[in-house]
Amino acid sequence: MDLPLHDPVFWARYTFAYDDEDRIGDLADRFDDDAGLDDDEDIEGVEVVFEVGGGCGLVLDVALELDRYELGLIVPGLTEPAELGWDDMAQWHPHALRWSELDLICRAVDPEPGPALALLCRFAALYDGDDGDAAAAAVDAAYASLRPAGWTGYWPSAADWLERNDLRGQAVTWYTDGQGRHWARQQDWRQEKDFYSIRQGPDKFPHDELRTLLDAARR
Repeated sequence: MDLPLHDPVFWARYTFAYDDEDRIGDLADRFDDDAGLDDDEDIEGVEVVFEVGGGCGLVLDVALELDRYELGLIVPGLTEPAELGWDDMAQWHPHALRWSELDLICRAVDPEPGPALALLCRFAALYDGDDGDAAAAAVDAAYASLRPAGWTGYWPSAADWLERNDLRGQAVTWYTDGQGRHWARQQDWRQEKDFYSIRQGPDKFPHDELRTLLDAARR
């Protein structure tokens, strides 16, 4: 994987924490005046593929300099990745997966929490009925697996993830049809957190392709 996953500077940028000096402490000195990495050209636009088998997987496009991260999926028959969602600082739609789906996919990639979960959890949220304690423990374990020995400065945590992606109690309702498609809508937008996703109906989302991916991850 061509990403500096043991570098706190990378995670400060990837989690959008880099502009909060109180949060990242001395790491702030390693960012330039435009809040960019001092030397990030070798990791700009990196595409990472997480394979689950059978020609299926997730594709993460990491564009650090643009503060934009895109998630797609690949299954047999597709000529290019199908878009699941994206995260940026302008018009984000990161709520692509349910926690149970991400957990299944990441376990297929690696039985132990690691890089896949650490990178992809930004595209999954917790909803009513999810086990938040178990999810947080898995995310913390994923981040901890990458933390350099002896490093005591800023490092991402499940608490950071939950702050953005815990949608329990936020009036998000899931629907399903007879063809195994699952989508959600937020019934009341007067909530503390908003549900931002292209997965808000039976159309305009690669439901069938996602089901193929999940089936492959179960094998």
